[in-house]
Amino acid sequence: MSPNPEKKLEKTLVDINYLLKEAPREKHFITGAQAMAEAVKRASVDMAIAYPITPQSEVMHLVGDIYAQGHIKEYYRAEEELGTMSAIAGAARAGVRLFTATSGPGLLRGLEAIVSWPGHRVPAVLGILTRVINAPLSIQPDNIEMAYMMHCGAVMLHAENQQDTFDFTLAAFAIAEKVDVYIPVAVATEGFFVTHAKGYVEMTPEDMALNEFDPVAAPVPAMDNETPPARIQRDAPVQKSNFMSYLIHAVWQQEIWDSNKRAMKYIYEYLGGPIEVKNPESEVFLIASGCAAAQAREAWRYAQEAGLSVGLIKVRAIRPFPIDEIRDAVKNAKSIIVPEHNIIGWLCKEVKAAIPNGGIVTEGPRVYGGMTLPVELIMKEIHNSLGLEYDLKL
Repeated sequence: MSPNPEKKLEKTLVDINYLLKEAPREKHFITGAQAMAEAVKRASVDMAIAYPITPQSEVMHLVGDIYAQGHIKEYYRAEEELGTMSAIAGAARAGVRLFTATSGPGLLRGLEAIVSWPGHRVPAVLGILTRVINAPLSIQPDNIEMAYMMHCGAVMLHAENQQDTFDFTLAAFAIAEKVDVYIPVAVATEGFFVTHAKGYVEMTPEDMALNEFDPVAAPVPAMDNETPPARIQRDAPVQKSNFMSYLIHAVWQQEIWDSNKRAMKYIYEYLGGPIEVKNPESEVFLIASGCAAAQAREAWRYAQEAGLSVGLIKVRAIRPFPIDEIRDAVKNAKSIIVPEHNIIGWLCKEVKAAIPNGGIVTEGPRVYGGMTLPVELIMKEIHNSLGLEYDLKL
């Protein structure tokens, strides 16, 4: 990327509540990759660092374009993913707002650095444009890599469509930088199904942007002449006795996960809550996130047309996981169906762990390797749950 010509664009800076809830919006027909890049354009991002991998490359290519237009102060391509994610951590210590994105194997290559972000209080936003990891090699969408991210402490949002991708990405910057959170936020959505497909997105004006990051107000001071690196490194737990090392690590990790939980109130404030519920009085529920939620929504619509008592729960937040919200929403359910775009069923495991009667959960249907999820497979499970016959035709 050629040097930024140091364009200084005139923008109206506003807080996140105005930007998400009150600012005028105009409908555009764009891809999910464009939606994520347009959110970055409106987020007053200081720096973006990336290494290309399909299907993420489209997002970071577009982010490079908006850097050239002057919407971002610094942008460069790193040598590989571990370098990218390490550089993000380094830039965070300098006190700037950060964005990067990756996919599937790229996320795994950078995972060692990424999982250290929460503990290092790196408030970066990470786009995960999902892709197959397992062999044989494929570049198709499959969200199994989200399972690897679920245990590092980062907040995780899962977008169903292009509109979610825009709104979740904007909200992610505000959530990550809250003083009582201050950990990374990942915004995931399915590669190709969302990133390379077009949908209608209601977007805010491009000359209106989120208030700039204030490193002085941050709970972790930026490193400068007053706060040199040596001052932080000299207190590293590894330099203490074993007991002190254990204790410091344990206490610190407890605080990270408490920070993760504290993000929930901002998910309510900015996104209306971690779940969306349709037909709350139903006995059969579909619970899904991401693209599977879009397919579940279509099955739910067919079920309404057929007069079947079926509810839908779309999960927006994977971390913090909405345990109380799901437990309350399905307290009268007799059957729960969890369609997913991965082989292990990580959402199904989360749902089973969240409710006291996990035996009512049907595991699947699941598709993986980039397969599409036919609505008919979900309809078959609905009919099975209701004790009805269904003539499956694919």
